[in-house]
Amino acid sequence: MKQAGLPKSDLPGVGGPAPTGSTPRPTPSTDQERLQERALACTASWQYVGPPVDGSRDALEKAVTALVAEDWVQGERQVEKLDDKGGTMLQHTLRKRGWTLYARHTGMRGSMTMEMVSLQATENACMNRFTEQERKSLFGEDAERD
Repeated sequence: MKQAGLPKSDLPGVGGPAPTGSTPRPTPSTDQERLQERALACTASWQYVGPPVDGSRDALEKAVTALVAEDWVQGERQVEKLDDKGGTMLQHTLRKRGWTLYARHTGMRGSMTMEMVSLQATENACMNRFTEQERKSLFGEDAERD
């Protein structure tokens, strides 16, 4: 992500090594936690959450352009105003060989000034193993189906 100019993520990656001194994730003990673990196994993701970083939204657009150059098919592009203080959300949806990727940038201003940038790719066949009820439990009533 650094090559695209995106800020450095200090969050551990899914399945990656845990940071030194961190507490291991507890074993899922509820049906909802087990369901979430199954869904995580279908995804690869990167995320930055922190103070605003100059140029990060443009960097996300640059990363999306680079993905399109690598044969990802760009679908929907959404831009939403989150509040009257200048908070916005940008989301791109891309698809390639059975995967769906969401590239998102969210910037919030006001009492809690922060920024979130994420790229999350999900394997469609893996997610299609979930029942309609499991999808609703994970994503709410508006769960998207591929």
